[in-house]
Amino acid sequence: MAAPRLTKTQQLLGHMRTGRWDRALSLAKTFRRLGHHRDTIRLAHECRVWPEFYRSLGRDPEAAVAAGIAALIQLYPKETQL
Repeated sequence: MAAPRLTKTQQLLGHMRTGRWDRALSLAKTFRRLGHHRDTIRLAHECRVWPEFYRSLGRDPEAAVAAGIAALIQLYPKETQL
């Protein structure tokens, strides 16, 4: 018998609980309903994947990724509490 499939939200929450922020940002960027956090999360993912490109545009990739992680924590605060 196959294991039950996890929803994308369940997968995201699992990545957040285990601190796999690269995977969490990658998955979250595909969500349609992120509200005002949408652009922040998408930019965070892009900056994580192509940091040199964004540096050449005058952006700080590390700050963008930190902002994306903060946005995920705001969207799902219970998942990051100890």
